[in-house]
Amino acid sequence: MIQVGDAIPAVDITVIDADGQNTVSAADYFAGKKAVLMALPGAFTPTCSEAHLPGFVVGADDIKAKGVDVIACLSVNDSFVMTAWQQAQNAEQLAMVADGNAELTKAMGLELDTGSFGGTRSKRYSMIIDDGKVSQMNVEPDTAMSVSDAKTVLSQL
Repeated sequence: MIQVGDAIPAVDITVIDADGQNTVSAADYFAGKKAVLMALPGAFTPTCSEAHLPGFVVGADDIKAKGVDVIACLSVNDSFVMTAWQQAQNAEQLAMVADGNAELTKAMGLELDTGSFGGTRSKRYSMIIDDGKVSQMNVEPDTAMSVSDAKTVLSQL
């Protein structure tokens, strides 16, 4: 599993943000930025839609006030689902990261096998990235949300 001090892998991701939808290398996307990356098992799922993502939407201004250039939300979903979820959650101030084949998730060792529920998904986590390297890591021990929330990230900035 990726650790504090490790570089974000050079794996292609699809980013949905103010610039539209673009496929880029994750390493390139996070280079030269202070970023918060939060990830969750699935768009439109209960905890993800009712607590995890909304915390970052509500806290976005406070997080960005700490010098964060981008807040990104990753899920193992396609770009169409991530775009629809961004709109449904009024999360346009966040970048949505579609990791449809779980390539970045697997490259970081943060995959979660949910079996017939959804197959390979991402573990729930948040991390702070400084110029392409992980400076803080908060991985949930299961699918609950206790250490990867927006308040925890804000306290770490």
